[in-house]
Amino acid sequence: MASGACDTCDKKTTFGRHIRHRHGGRWERKAPSKPRMLRPNVNKQRVFIDGSWKRLNICARCLRTLSKSA
Repeated sequence: MASGACDTCDKKTTFGRHIRHRHGGRWERKAPSKPRMLRPNVNKQRVFIDGSWKRLNICARCLRTLSKSA
């Protein structure tokens, strides 16, 4: 499994909240929230860069951009 950070764009795990919404009345002001982690889609890939193969932890967005430019 790859690490949680992208080697090319330095995208990493961030934290946020999951808020449960029920519409109407007092519930909206007292909606329960709990912390959650937002993880990037990071994969371990062999990439051909500068004439040699390198093994990188690369996110899906960077991998897509790299395939478009190659």
